[in-house]
Amino acid sequence: MSQGEPVGELTESVGYALKQAAAALRAGMDAALRPLELTVPQYACLELLGQRPGLSNAELARGAFVTRQSMNGVLRGLQERGLVTRPASAPHGRALPTELTTAGREHLRRASVAVRAVERRMLTPLTSAEQRRLHGDLAACAAALTLESAD
Repeated sequence: MSQGEPVGELTESVGYALKQAAAALRAGMDAALRPLELTVPQYACLELLGQRPGLSNAELARGAFVTRQSMNGVLRGLQERGLVTRPASAPHGRALPTELTTAGREHLRRASVAVRAVERRMLTPLTSAEQRRLHGDLAACAAALTLESAD
């Protein structure tokens, strides 16, 4: 019975290079968001709500890649700062739909510009065609693993 193939040299591993890129992106986003007093999960929450108002805590947690418990803390902090609003009771079921306030939309605009600048800096070595290819390739890789885990 074969044990399969080991990872081999990390310098040749696509997964390792991807993790390095993700860590560098996260560090760049952290630095860009710090003056706005936002964390990456807080920014992700605002961005999701800016594009899809009314998402529940569970939907926000999935979209921001954090646990529901972590998202509760994120939402509480954003609500205390007046950036999001949630009803006191759920209109249907148990989910509390969250929306950006006017201050939240303005904060999101500045944060989104800052994060986009980091992304542009990351992509500067690539042509427009290479950027589109990279996006498509990464999406295909994610889909392949998502399909595998669903089996």
